Amino acid sequence: MSPSDLAIVAALIFAWATVSARLERWDVTAPITFVLAGLVLTHGPLAPLSVVPPPELVKGLAEATLVLVLFTDASRVGLRDLRTDLAPCVRLLGIGLPLTMGLGTLLALALVGKAGIWLALLVGAALAPTDAALGSAMMDNPAVPARIRRIINVESGLNDGIATPFVTVALAGVISGGHAAGHGAAKALAELALGVLIGVAVGGAGSFLVKTARSRGWVAGSFAGSAVLALAVCAYASALALHGNGFIAAFTGGIAYGAVAGKRDEQLIPFVEETSALLSLMVWLAFGAVAIVPAFKDLSWEIVLYAVLSLTVIRMVPVAIALAGARLGRTTTAFIGWFGPRGLASVVFALLALEEAGPAAESAVAVISVTVLLSVLAHGASADPLARRYGPAMARALDGTGSPAIAPMAERRLIRAHHRRLQACGPALARQACAGTRCSGRRAKVTEIRPECRALSVSAPPPARA
Repeated sequence: MSPSDLAIVAALIFAWATVSARLERWDVTAPITFVLAGLVLTHGPLAPLSVVPPPELVKGLAEATLVLVLFTDASRVGLRDLRTDLAPCVRLLGIGLPLTMGLGTLLALALVGKAGIWLALLVGAALAPTDAALGSAMMDNPAVPARIRRIINVESGLNDGIATPFVTVALAGVISGGHAAGHGAAKALAELALGVLIGVAVGGAGSFLVKTARSRGWVAGSFAGSAVLALAVCAYASALALHGNGFIAAFTGGIAYGAVAGKRDEQLIPFVEETSALLSLMVWLAFGAVAIVPAFKDLSWEIVLYAVLSLTVIRMVPVAIALAGARLGRTTTAFIGWFGPRGLASVVFALLALEEAGPAAESAVAVISVTVLLSVLAHGASADPLARRYGPAMARALDGTGSPAIAPMAERRLIRAHHRRLQACGPALARQACAGTRCSGRRAKVTEIRPECRALSVSAPPPARA
């Protein structure tokens, strides 16, 4: 990337950062902004600037982003945090996700799987993970019961890592060209097993060392988050060096880190999350630059039909089957089924397939790209209206089966509304980043403070005038 390209990208990130809160109030999200920017900079009126990311940079960004997303998502979700909602989460991940991948693969084989089963599996697996960040208006809306937001967030946090092995196996089959597909898949499975072992070892041991060092005061506060970031990269790189699967190592490393770290060391994860959020902006930019135009060149009614089915039937039917008997109600089940946006994980899988498999994966990448674009628009536009309309009905239906007072899961990736509310309550409170503090919004007083936070003695801004 040339200095001029770097200057343009940096200016875009700076511009977004300065007006992001204002744009998000109008439902203009980071994915929409940066996909459009990538498209305009490469195929629009600004194309003469020739801001075209080289293939090796695109692949590096995609891999780094996926590593950090897998690690942070896995570290945020522990079994002890799922006691209240363990049953529906297990149903969605253990029944709904495999059914989604299977149904998606079968329909891809029927509609767009001209190259065979491996491309169909690539499409089905890459489009199975969901991204709660694309429905941030719903995730931040208190009208939706906290239990429902928590279930959607937990599912979104874990299905990236569960789908990764299937994407890896599918890519091995596509790259082999059908001549040694079985051998390629067997090799991929062996790499997965090795990645699990390395990830657990690195994540668990690293978490123990960080925890011990912090308890003895050996870690400077400004470098504690960097240690966790380095641990995620170390798990990934160690697996690659030993011929294992780096993505699975990052995912299992995050699980091991969260299991050993406990609540006290969870405050180190936001540093890694913010880094992955920054990288994700560049991934969306690269997606708009290299994937959109080729996808529309190959656009057909089969691809459009599959994209629509992927967001409706392929997602909602497995969710309905998985949640049958969970006593959540039809409205709640349909709501959870609809809010399965396809986002960052699917984009990263598509970019990796494009760079590793080349022309052999172009048809699959086209399907993934069109589906993600449709999801960004459809879920972004429907999040707030549906939350306001059906949130109260879901709260009444859950009365007696779940408490709306249950705190939602830690926000992931591009969902930063809680952090913005902390900043609105006062700079000192924001600097302390107290995870137990809540405020009702801009120019509002602090309404709820955990005992350990009372010592901050922060004066809240006066209430807004009517």
